[in-house]
Amino acid sequence: MPSLPLDDENMPLFTVGQVAEMLEVQQAFLRRLDEFHVVRPSRSAGGQRRYTRNEIVIVRYVAELMDDGLTLAAIRRVLELETQVRELEAERDALRTELARLRAREA
Repeated sequence: MPSLPLDDENMPLFTVGQVAEMLEVQQAFLRRLDEFHVVRPSRSAGGQRRYTRNEIVIVRYVAELMDDGLTLAAIRRVLELETQVRELEAERDALRTELARLRAREA
């Protein structure tokens, strides 16, 4: 059975109005996140912002960070650093796996 678009957390399905209502934030807040390159939703053929489920989770996280007093510039940097950490952790895990494989081959 083929998957539905709703099953894909990276499918841009949700409008600014829908996301604002879901997260109880102002639409202007969502537009500001896009303008400051914090959360960059894709655009429909008509130019409207469309959010994925993943982006909605990030917007909620950003709102929490703002409630904690962080600026949008600081939040953008936090998101960048968290991405770098995930990438480094994946690289570390791959290297550990390769090291284990090499050790097993030597033994």
